[in-house]
Amino acid sequence: MPSHRRPKQPHPRYAGVATATAAAAVALSAQQATADPLPDPTKKGVQAQVDRLYEEATQATEKYNGAKERADALRRQVGLLQDGVARKQAELNELRDGIGLLAADQYRAGGLDPALRLFLSSDPDAYLDRATALDRAGERQTAALRRFLDEQRTLRQQRGEASERLRDLGAVQRELGERKGEIQGKLREAQRLLNTLSAKERARIAEAEQRANRASARVELGNQPSASGRAAAAFAAAKSRVGLPYVWGASGPSSFDCSRLTSWAFRQADVALPRTSQAQASAGTRVDRLADLRPGDLIVMRTDLSHIGFYAGNGQILHAPKPGAQVRYESIARSGMPFMWGVRIG
Repeated sequence: MPSHRRPKQPHPRYAGVATATAAAAVALSAQQATADPLPDPTKKGVQAQVDRLYEEATQATEKYNGAKERADALRRQVGLLQDGVARKQAELNELRDGIGLLAADQYRAGGLDPALRLFLSSDPDAYLDRATALDRAGERQTAALRRFLDEQRTLRQQRGEASERLRDLGAVQRELGERKGEIQGKLREAQRLLNTLSAKERARIAEAEQRANRASARVELGNQPSASGRAAAAFAAAKSRVGLPYVWGASGPSSFDCSRLTSWAFRQADVALPRTSQAQASAGTRVDRLADLRPGDLIVMRTDLSHIGFYAGNGQILHAPKPGAQVRYESIARSGMPFMWGVRIG
């Protein structure tokens, strides 16, 4: 038979606690549903890793630029040596033809001179080593043969030098491939890390970069005198590139890395600079104090001298900073790179 007893009611004190607890839970749930998510501590770590990879990529880019400069110089040397070999071979062929005509004339006249017979043998060098043969040879024959053998030795030497330079070029080209792979690997890893972030976080990072690019247009540079006429012309050329993208290994005029921007700009002022930041760091008069710099001076950054730009005045650097950025003005103090020294050209 079913019971008709009323269920036992909770004690008022416990009922109040339960009600308050439930209310707090509801309120907390509502708060968590409407508030922004708590910051993810890994996001800052990802950004730091990406920044480090970009820095390493720019450092590898300067090594790539150095290898590219050596490769270009070796190609020029090889080209000159090969041209010399071709000319020398043509001269040698002409000498050989002349000696052949001389031999033919002697044969038709009734016999071949022993000296020419020796020359036409498999070991013509032995001719000049044998005084008895020299005695038998006429003055014209001796001069022709001596010149031929001298030219032949020169040709062998030139061919050896060309082969050596070609081997050097092959080694540098292999280094170029390694540097290129290193740079591309770091950029791929940076992109992989960025892809681990949410779309919102990636957009936030991209917007921060764009703000830095836009702020460049509002920089106040002051009225400091430029370092020299050529430096002023180079600085003006660099200013005309503001807003163009950083691309590793690019030498302009529509994209640049750091040292290619400075070398391109000075080339517009008829000044030839080396391609790497390390070489440019000693390309002129060193200026140790930031306070002594003038707009148009080069400014060398990082302890390994792997970054360079133009001093723009008012504590600003004009440079191509890193992958994903544009040529822009930036506060030296906020660039994240230590100032080493300046370089005055001209």
